[in-house]
Amino acid sequence: MSELNSSKDVSHGEGAEMKAETFLPDDYRPAEDEPFMNDRQIEYFRRKLLHWKEELLAGSRDTIEGLQDSTRNIPDVADRASEETDRALELRTRDRQRKLVLKIDSALRRIDEGEYGYCEVTGEPISLKRLDARPIATMSLEAQERHERREKVHRDD
Repeated sequence: MSELNSSKDVSHGEGAEMKAETFLPDDYRPAEDEPFMNDRQIEYFRRKLLHWKEELLAGSRDTIEGLQDSTRNIPDVADRASEETDRALELRTRDRQRKLVLKIDSALRRIDEGEYGYCEVTGEPISLKRLDARPIATMSLEAQERHERREKVHRDD
């Protein structure tokens, strides 16, 4: 958990700037009545993203170990098929999580660049409730809904 208590993100490599630690109480939640994307809100979302990423990476390590341990010859065809199905499902899940880690890294980059929390389509602030529920969001709820409606129309063609 020590990684979550630091405002520095060492995983971003050489270009990461060293910032002074931002104090953040354990019970802090971003509020609408404070300046949007102030230092405390930025730190809150950075920690939330880093914690989520660490959970996903730990799960991936567990999966790899589990897949290596379960490589065995199962004589019963039905049992073997069942295990193969389970493995395929687990690998698909991990692939989705790998893509999620990439989105988390992108959100962390947006934090570093000062773009986090703003809609990539309209430039308007994304609601704090939306960011708290989905910290990798890149669009406001309205822009996301428009995007999905357009996507649905094009899919139906």
